[in-house]
Amino acid sequence: MLTKSDIMVFRPTEEEFKNFNQYVKFIEECGAHKIGLAKVIPPSSWKARSNYDDIELTITAPIMQTILGKNGMYEQINIQKKTVSLKNFEKMAISDRYKPPKSTDYNDLERKYWKNITFHSPIYGADVSGSLYDPDIKDWNINHLNSVLDIVEKECDVKIPGVNTAYLYFGMWKTTFAWHTEDMDLYSINYLHYGQPKTWYCIPPQQGKRLERLASGLFPNQFRECQAYFRHKSLILSPKVLKQFAIPYHKITQEQGEFMITFPYAYHAGFNHGYNCAESTNFATERWIDYGKVATQCRCRPDNVRINMDVFIKLFQVFSATVLILFATVAKHNYLSSNGSLFVLFLTA
Repeated sequence: MLTKSDIMVFRPTEEEFKNFNQYVKFIEECGAHKIGLAKVIPPSSWKARSNYDDIELTITAPIMQTILGKNGMYEQINIQKKTVSLKNFEKMAISDRYKPPKSTDYNDLERKYWKNITFHSPIYGADVSGSLYDPDIKDWNINHLNSVLDIVEKECDVKIPGVNTAYLYFGMWKTTFAWHTEDMDLYSINYLHYGQPKTWYCIPPQQGKRLERLASGLFPNQFRECQAYFRHKSLILSPKVLKQFAIPYHKITQEQGEFMITFPYAYHAGFNHGYNCAESTNFATERWIDYGKVATQCRCRPDNVRINMDVFIKLFQVFSATVLILFATVAKHNYLSSNGSLFVLFLTA
């Protein structure tokens, strides 16, 4: 069975850290995408924000997470609560009612999380539009990654909150993100600005179909209603259940100041150890396009994210194929000049 040690951890130099897209390409060359999740620890000289003492935010739609079920098989029900200021949310998160157990051992906290998952519903400040990055931060700025996904905004003039814009997440002990892949099976990046750690579970993309078959058997009514029920982000399966059904999984804990990257069609889930703040968004590379073309869609929820893949296919796949065909044709007929000028013409046209 795969364990937390299988997830790759990267420590880029200052120079390597300057080019986000190039570094993502590098970690995929190392095979990180096969696991589905990677951790990136930025250089010690890099900071997303100079200080966090002056933050004044309102969490407009906090959710109370009620989890129902037993024996490692659960469904999460989110109940929207009243608007709360960040200061009051923090007070609530560290109060006797919501504070985490007194333990610094991650395995002990994990055991207590699964033992008490259905008790004492926590409040999650999820999906808060905005960014905590200082405006002058250029490297790995979640609001400005300049990835392939930016075409959605540039070519289509469309902003999708939390997909090609940043979301903030304010957690407390036991707040949970249920098993899911990203909208349109995109990549995601998550930076833990401050606070208590976050435990992540992931399943390799090549095992995704097995998880779907397992879940449809364990939750038949839900999957009869919606074949893409994982898009509802409400199903929780414990490591015990995954082991029982021989589903390989990985586990890692994200600390303050660290990035987590999820890869296309990598199912992931997790929970927060206490009060914290994370920032996240989606991004893409050319490798994602084939995943996006076949991503499952939930048809029963109006807020389900859909991206028209035609523009990506046209710009990245049709054009590339056309260039290769033209080059092959020219080479076949020996029309390519000795200095390669015609080849350069095709590539730069």
